[in-house]
Amino acid sequence: MSNLNAFVEKYISIWNQPDQATRRQHIRELWVEDAHHLAKTLEAEGYDGIDSRVATAYEKWVKEKGCVFRLRDGVDGHHGTIKLRWEMLPAGGGDVISVGLDFLVLAEDGRIRTGYQFIES
Repeated sequence: MSNLNAFVEKYISIWNQPDQATRRQHIRELWVEDAHHLAKTLEAEGYDGIDSRVATAYEKWVKEKGCVFRLRDGVDGHHGTIKLRWEMLPAGGGDVISVGLDFLVLAEDGRIRTGYQFIES
């Protein structure tokens, strides 16, 4: 992947994106059509499932509770995988509410085939 940081910034940005059409376009750019996004308590499949998953998180945490998702620290990637940590905090600043780790397995075209999300706190 030529620009790992730009890819990850776009990935993080979709969770904060208020415009559904823009969010959907970025999902198509980041994931393959039959991709999976997996967390301990949920599974999203394909563009519709991933869009629904991201929209639900946006509605609850960003729109309703006024939070923002951002990259927490460095990004690492090799052999078709990316590891990143993110955090959620009030948009106006304040204490971090949640920290997570996402592990992304890429398809041959460089888009996400499977994303695993772990909530650390």
